[in-house]
Amino acid sequence: MTTKRTSRTAAKSVPSPHPHVLVLHGPNLNLLGSREPKHYGLATLDDIDRALASRGKTAGAHVETFQHNHEGALIERIHQAARDCVDFIVINPAGYTHTSVALRDALAATAIPFVEVHLSNIYARESFRHHSYFSDLAVGVVSGLGAHGYELALEYALRHLQNRTSHGSQKTEKTH
Repeated sequence: MTTKRTSRTAAKSVPSPHPHVLVLHGPNLNLLGSREPKHYGLATLDDIDRALASRGKTAGAHVETFQHNHEGALIERIHQAARDCVDFIVINPAGYTHTSVALRDALAATAIPFVEVHLSNIYARESFRHHSYFSDLAVGVVSGLGAHGYELALEYALRHLQNRTSHGSQKTEKTH
């Protein structure tokens, strides 16, 4: 899968009447379908992205996906998400789950609500994978359900945004 790259401007986008969900895929997820299928399944990243885009379209939402193997590019995309008026993030930080304070700080700084997704059950694997720098900030965590976990996270995001809209709120506030 090629990484989606678009030109960025510093200007803040005008909020859209349609929900905008950003799905971020961390390092090595471009290898899905061939990389350790015992842990990650046979679905490719393109398969996952197509399913999410289709569900988003059905719900009247814009679902944008972005995969990168470099931490800085993911951080920059999170910063841009705030300027783009992204309403919700679904993120699989992959290996950065256990190592990246910088990625965590970017999510905290934007205050965009997010769900953390993992294809494999990180608690049923090596002990170094049991810690997440993101879970305490996330509104939810989906782990161990394969590619279906992304779909569940998107469903939650869409319902969360629908509830926000039906209650007349313009901005989602995170509570812990």
